[in-house]
Formats: sequence, structure tokens, C-alpha cells
Amino acid sequence: MRFVTALRERLAARRRPPLHVAVDQGDGPAVVLVHGIASSYTTFENVIPLLRPEHRVVAMDLLGFGASPAPPSATFTLDEHVLYLERTLARLRVREPFVLVGHSMGALIATRFAARRSSALTGLVLVSPPVYLPPDIVGDPVDRAAMTLYRRVYDLLRRKREFTLRNAALLARLSPIRDAFEVSDRNWNAFVLSLENAIETQTVITDAAATDVPIEVVYGTLDPFLVPGALRVIEKMRHVTVHRVHGGDHLIRMPMARVVAKAIDSLTAPRA
Repeated sequence: MRFVTALRERLAARRRPPLHVAVDQGDGPAVVLVHGIASSYTTFENVIPLLRPEHRVVAMDLLGFGASPAPPSATFTLDEHVLYLERTLARLRVREPFVLVGHSMGALIATRFAARRSSALTGLVLVSPPVYLPPDIVGDPVDRAAMTLYRRVYDLLRRKREFTLRNAALLARLSPIRDAFEVSDRNWNAFVLSLENAIETQTVITDAAATDVPIEVVYGTLDPFLVPGALRVIEKMRHVTVHRVHGGDHLIRMPMARVVAKAIDSLTAPRA
């Protein structure tokens, strides 16, 4: 009897999605929402109600964040994040093609997914994508200085654990979106390795160029994590449409949520 129970539990575990699926609701064209570093599915709390009436909305926590697992062997590269995303969508039997939406680091993961499996997608929506280039290939001195500064700041955040944890807790208390930002002892390893192996070693520009699906880019004009010069490289691609939210910052507040929802609708609307 004990053997049968253990076998059932093992089979159930194999059927369970690798990532924590917080939302799987609604009918219609599927939309998959991928949050960014040190966050959770609640990043999209203003977007989800706008989509549910006409879409199947799937939102999960990334590997190592929210309620998802953080395997000791995980390295939190872009490819590893994509692998767990693919496995989760397969277990959920998300019908293809679907719209993939990524916020912040989630935009980098979504673009890598698209480069690998563009046939699975109707389109991409990249929200507040932190596009960075190696400083030594950037011509504009202002953009070059900005990208050098970001890399120094990220290096500081990795090295000064107590400083990072203390300030992250303060930012979390100030955030208008619950659980939109968390760096703690629980997810420290996922945060540090995702920062180094996904954001700082990103391939978003080559990935965006490698896919032919329509890409909708949404960002706020006051987003402190964006470098205009790097973002312009993606904006110039012919399959990219840009939506600027004046006065918006890095978070998906309600004005930006409405723009994101419209961008998704444009990708799921029947083509003439």
C-alpha cells in the first residue's frame, strides 16, 4: 500500500507544472504572462482583469521567484528560464499559437523563447525591456556612460548582500503593487544568478532579430532602467511596434496596463 501511494505521488509530481501557476483562467486566445527579476505574477495584477473576458490568461512565477521552486543546481540563465517555461506550458496544454508577454527580465526570457520557437507564437509584447549593450560598442557617450553605470550598480548589488536586502525591503514597502519586488534570503541565489546570467549576459537584440513574429514594445518615458540608445536598436526593426506611455515608470500601473492590453488585442484580433 505504501508503495502504491508513493507511486501515485511520483506520477502526480510528474504531471504537475514545474513552475507555480498562479492564474489559468478564461477562454479564447491564450496569453502567457512572464514577470521580471525579483518579482512574481502579481506584476500583472492590473493587466489580468482587462484580458480575462476574451482570453485564456496564464500567469506563473519564474524559476526561483514567487512560489516557484529554486533547485540547488539551477544557474538561472535565459535558456534555463525558457526551459522551465516551456515545460510548464506543455503540462498546461496551452494551445498554440499564443501571445507571450514579458515584463523587464521577463521580456528577455520571452524574446529568447520566440527565437527558439517562433512558430508557437502569435506575437510578443515586451514591457519595460531592460535592453543593454556592451559599453565598448556603444557610440553615444551618454548611452555608453549609462550602460557602464548599470553594470557597476548590478555588480554592487551582488557583492553587498546586506545593503541590497535592506534597500529591497524598503522599495517593496513603497511599491503600489504587492509582491512586485522581493529580494530576500529566500530568493537571493535566484536574484544574483538571474542578474548575472540573464540580464547582464542578455541576447535580446539578436533574439528579436531572429524571430519574425510581430513584436509590440511598451515602456514608460520615465523608466529609470531603460537606455534609450539600446532600445532604439530594437525599435528600428521592421516587425516592431513601439508604444510609449508618457509619465510611466518601470511598473505596470493602470495607464500602462491599458496599453499592454490593447497591444495584446492587436495580436489576437482576426487578420483581414
